[in-house]
Amino acid sequence: MLILLSPSKSLNFENTTNEYPTTLPFFRSKSLELVKIMQSKSVKDLMEMMEISESIAVENVRRFKNYKARFPDNQSKAAIFAFDGDVYTGLDAYTLSEENVYYANDHVRILSGLYGVLKPLDKMQAYRLEMGRRLVTSLGSNLYHFWGDEIAKTIKKDLKNSGQEQFILNLASDEYFKAVNQKVLKADILNINFKEERNGKLQFISYNAKKSRGQMARFVINHKIEKKEDLKSFDVDGYRFISEASTKNEWLFVK
Repeated sequence: MLILLSPSKSLNFENTTNEYPTTLPFFRSKSLELVKIMQSKSVKDLMEMMEISESIAVENVRRFKNYKARFPDNQSKAAIFAFDGDVYTGLDAYTLSEENVYYANDHVRILSGLYGVLKPLDKMQAYRLEMGRRLVTSLGSNLYHFWGDEIAKTIKKDLKNSGQEQFILNLASDEYFKAVNQKVLKADILNINFKEERNGKLQFISYNAKKSRGQMARFVINHKIEKKEDLKSFDVDGYRFISEASTKNEWLFVK
């Protein structure tokens, strides 16, 4: 099994000391192409492109300006500890055992607009560049064009070494999973939906669903789950598998 996660806008770079041996991103050369493009953007450009405030745009202009090709230790960090959004609140990587951090490195891949795909212990530098944003490069008008089939090819290769039952547990958002060409991937894909019963209706609650994606990733890591069927026992925060509302490739968990 290989788990796919989205990155997060929120980052934690307060401490860049890496407790584990780190690696460099596989697509670091391609990432530099994007960095050079982003270094030409002004604060106003980023405000319009990303629909962000001036202060956030200023911060990210600075980030791209200071980006270093060699990933110096004082400004880079293992991805699993650098991302700090809702998914990563659920994953809670800082409390994983050493054994489970290494297990995650083998079984989790984080999709990224800037890096394409990251292993948990790949170094990354602080950035903001969502996959779905329009950005003209030599390969097209957006990042889906830029990455093309490259992400799918890499994931396909990693999947072959991922354990007993080879399938993709897709816990990424639609925006990011769209960057994975399924025709190239040619894999069994399991999509997970999280909903809540409120006022007699099933509702998608964004924050809780994102957190639950991280919690399911942690559940897999902690229990070393290798088989799809064993995922049905996921019961964190009161979730339960709803078989009658699920299909072969689309599973629903409700609380």
